[in-house]
Amino acid sequence: MATTFVTGGTGFLGSYILRYLLSNGEQVRALKRSSSRMDLVADIADKIEWVEGDILDVVALEDAMKGIKRVYHSAAVVSFNPKEKDWMFKVNIEGTANVVNLALEQGVKKLLFVSSISALGRDMNVQHMDETAKWVESPINSQYSISKFKAECEVWRGIEEGLTAAIVNPTIIVGSGYWNNSSTALFSTIANGLKFYPKGGTGFVDVRDVARASIGLMNSDISGERYIVSGEDLKWKGFFDTMAKYLNVPAPSREITGWQREFFWRVEWLRSRLTGGSPLVTRETVRLSAHHFFYDHSKLKKALNFEFTPIEQSLRESCEQYLLSKEKGLDFAILTNI
Repeated sequence: MATTFVTGGTGFLGSYILRYLLSNGEQVRALKRSSSRMDLVADIADKIEWVEGDILDVVALEDAMKGIKRVYHSAAVVSFNPKEKDWMFKVNIEGTANVVNLALEQGVKKLLFVSSISALGRDMNVQHMDETAKWVESPINSQYSISKFKAECEVWRGIEEGLTAAIVNPTIIVGSGYWNNSSTALFSTIANGLKFYPKGGTGFVDVRDVARASIGLMNSDISGERYIVSGEDLKWKGFFDTMAKYLNVPAPSREITGWQREFFWRVEWLRSRLTGGSPLVTRETVRLSAHHFFYDHSKLKKALNFEFTPIEQSLRESCEQYLLSKEKGLDFAILTNI
């Protein structure tokens, strides 16, 4: 009988967590919605005990977590579309509360929560951040940031009530997945000829490193701690240049100015209103991209003796898969060298 449970297993990061768990010989149960795409896990699907439901369905979730000793909670909505705010808050906050409550009720031995670097909050006057950062209200905190901060608060509440848990706060996750979703959409954006780059920068981390760090923390006796998971801090220009090199396309060559940022998000807002689609950029995302934040990963390296994959290697491998998947007419790929 499975004793390890994963939410979000059909998604980008969750699919890698599943692969590492299976490679470690674990018996895994995973939650999936009836509408979930299975492409990222098609080759391992028969090795997993699937339960249909979602984290907002308490009855289904309770059944799915019976007999479970370890929970990886990676399910979340990532959106910067104002129209999706209420849904995102419901899934990210209420859904996490449901997982925490059931973990407490059912005596789960440990919970690993996948949070986000954005849950630390961003102070425009503080560039260098570590796990001691305190949440501050800021115009560059997105609604997604707020949702993950409040979701993380549910985990801390669970810890206060006796739950053994650890938290990972990844920076921007790099790797192969669905090429039109979340951070993996950057590959399509560069391949399609992006002309502008923002002047700021941030942290980047290989998706396999986030999965390995999550499992390493689960298998440790660490509890009541959070860990920044970030491989390298890079300027957006350098990140895009490397991606363009391996995609064999021209790199973005023009730095976006302040007035252009304000113009672009307004144009995107109008376009999305007229078409009913999602904006490619929002006021929050373009303003954040002008800043450069640095994230200290020394706590994780010390706790697990952890070594990160070079981001150039991550980009090279993912770009190769992107080009190959496009040749095959596929909109996804997964890095299998774990």
